[in-house]
Amino acid sequence: MTGFTRRAAVGAGLATGFLGGVASAGALPRVVSLNPCLDAVLVNVADRGQVAALSHYARDPQQSSIARIALGYPITYESAEEVIALRPDLVLTAAHSSPATRAALTRLGIRTELFKVPNSWVENQVQIRRIAAAVGHPDRGEALIARVEAAMTRSAPRPGARPVTALVFQPNGFAAGHGTLVDEMMRRAGFVNVAQRYGLKKWGNVSLERLLDDPPEVLLAGQAAPNAPTFAEKILNHPALASIASRMTRAVFPERLLYCGGPGLADTAAALATARRQVLGAAA
Repeated sequence: MTGFTRRAAVGAGLATGFLGGVASAGALPRVVSLNPCLDAVLVNVADRGQVAALSHYARDPQQSSIARIALGYPITYESAEEVIALRPDLVLTAAHSSPATRAALTRLGIRTELFKVPNSWVENQVQIRRIAAAVGHPDRGEALIARVEAAMTRSAPRPGARPVTALVFQPNGFAAGHGTLVDEMMRRAGFVNVAQRYGLKKWGNVSLERLLDDPPEVLLAGQAAPNAPTFAEKILNHPALASIASRMTRAVFPERLLYCGGPGLADTAAALATARRQVLGAAA
């Protein structure tokens, strides 16, 4: 928090006639993002001076694909007071952004754009184009899409390579099922997502017992904190996993790759290609 109270923030906005909203004619909008997935797209399509602030999650290497880059940008902790004080022309929000903040911005007439979690690459492309157009750089949106598609092409399996069964396995055994963007990326990379055989639909948790009883060929596993893993992370290094090491290859799949599309999909494609090569070698 900046110490800027809600009453002071609203007062400052009304005193200057600022109701969030309208950049001067010909000027590019100043933008605040309240979501780490939107942060990553924004810094790739906007001018540096257009980014008034990113979300505080942007600096978290566990959740963000731009953690190092984000150190050079202002951040907020998603409060309405912080956002109003920045006097943005546009605020990018997500379904999980603070409802109270979104409501306050709407009451003050500050322009917001709401984004859902994309469940496919097609949906994600729509979002990238929408953000790029909103900041006045549609060409950069197309360039970002082209970079991601090039990464997907580089990471695609060889023609005739056999599919490899796999499961995403994150803290608490959290996994991505069918109908998610991660599931599509797995298929594009030559994997068969076996989440359904553990009873999962879109998202859910796989118990250690079920995994041990029926392991996939590849476990796309998250990484526990090296010194003090949380309780949720302890399952990732459970000693029982060693008992199926001869039947299941463990591959690194950072948790930050699980939720976001955009530029992070290039890292997702590369991680999946590496995992496939661990199993198939030259035949991958």
